[in-house]
Amino acid sequence: MRQLQAARGAALTGPPEASGRPGPAGRRRLGLLLAVAAGVYAADVVSKIAIVATLPPPDKVRLLDGLLTLQVLRNSGAAFSIGTSMTIVFSLIAVGVIFFILRTSRRLRSLPWAVTLGLLLGGATGNLTDRLLRSPGLFRGDVVDWIQLPHWPVFNVADSAIVCGGVLAVLLAARGIRLDGTRDGNGAGGGPGAPPARQVAGSPAQERESAPGGQAQERGSAAGDSRA
Repeated sequence: MRQLQAARGAALTGPPEASGRPGPAGRRRLGLLLAVAAGVYAADVVSKIAIVATLPPPDKVRLLDGLLTLQVLRNSGAAFSIGTSMTIVFSLIAVGVIFFILRTSRRLRSLPWAVTLGLLLGGATGNLTDRLLRSPGLFRGDVVDWIQLPHWPVFNVADSAIVCGGVLAVLLAARGIRLDGTRDGNGAGGGPGAPPARQVAGSPAQERESAPGGQAQERGSAAGDSRA
């Protein structure tokens, strides 16, 4: 009976996360992920449209005393012109990455991971749009690269987001930060500042001590035993 009284008031159902539905924190992190991805995607698409319309090849624009050069190059490979003969393969990889990120986002509770996955999602979607809509055809389109630094391959906004997201993912994994916001070695509630576990039922001695007049009853019982 005491155990039932101690457990009275506990929720009959677990938190939304336990049923597979994201809670308020999960929805906020998902919203941040989508906002970062949308920002990267918009910046990538708009910059490509503007640079293609205003700077036809082989024209170049040198800025900051040659530290930054703007020119349009068509890339059929991956980021930084890697694997130019594997356009279809990289297109399918991008589709797989996007699907994986969207599927993984259901377990997202970490603010840094939300930013990281948003960068990766926005960058992958930006370059995939080129492969789908630009010539020479579906899943074979050339990606528009237009940013050049000294001694560095030409790249675009999507490439930058992918690289930054990859670096952040490595750093978070090295620090043991998981998607749900916990660290390696801690449970879902074992992070710093987590509330202590609630004790539902204690030992019989603790129950007697916690009951009103429990100590007096215990001393009276012991006195009766000594008289017997």
